[in-house]
Amino acid sequence: MTKTIHPSEAQEQEVVFQYADLQSNPAWQLLFAIPNGGHRAKKTGAALKRQGVKPGIPDMFLPISRNGFHGLWIEMKSHKGKTADTQKVWHDNLRKEGYKVEVCHSADSAIDIIKNYINLNGDD
Repeated sequence: MTKTIHPSEAQEQEVVFQYADLQSNPAWQLLFAIPNGGHRAKKTGAALKRQGVKPGIPDMFLPISRNGFHGLWIEMKSHKGKTADTQKVWHDNLRKEGYKVEVCHSADSAIDIIKNYINLNGDD
């Protein structure tokens, strides 16, 4: 029996940004990551908290408005990853403020969501 190895959340996110770098539509170049996750030394974590880093913020943001949304937030998850309660609160609050928020379990899913979002107004 062979074991299926799934890419990590970080690996999937890297693929999204590799794809974005190859796109000619300038909207793709506005996509950026929010480096909230990861393991850090306690001293570094405390300093980041003082600087305004907040738990639960989605992993990526595309700051373009489309079809009544102010922008697109994407939370990347591993193949079997679950959304934490703090993330769910952020997602709900962002949606209430007029943002589109999606949770993606693969690079392909995230890329499809971004493509569809960019094209909501019929742009290329």
